[in-house]
Amino acid sequence: MFKKKNIVIKTKKLFEIIDITDKVLDFVKKSKIGSGLVNIQTMHTTAMLILNENEPLLLEDMKKNLERLASEKEEYSHDNFDIRTVNMCDNECVNGHSHCKAIYLSPNVVLNLIEGKLQLGRWQRVLYIELDRAKERTIQVAILGG
Repeated sequence: MFKKKNIVIKTKKLFEIIDITDKVLDFVKKSKIGSGLVNIQTMHTTAMLILNENEPLLLEDMKKNLERLASEKEEYSHDNFDIRTVNMCDNECVNGHSHCKAIYLSPNVVLNLIEGKLQLGRWQRVLYIELDRAKERTIQVAILGG
């Protein structure tokens, strides 16, 4: 059996971290699928997902760490609209730093579903990370199982 759902969220700022675990758990429960795999995937290149602890100080540490790896203050060729000629859209924003941060993260998280229960460790939460500016974003959840 296969079921899918899109979760649409509106982010408010750069580097926002949103816990989407409860939305995923609700969909899993409504799916009535007993065992299988749950894939949670962002549909964007400057927004990622992680499985980690939702603890405010840790989240700030994560932000600082990613900023050290790909600082917003650096210059990126992607942001030079005089020389960039591909994948341009109206109101293009300066976001090379967001794409570079994204290479250290994953666009998806896959979790086991056993006897109707999503297999999460004690502190594990599914966290969506906005690496770009405020935007409407889509996260797709797919369950494959029986």
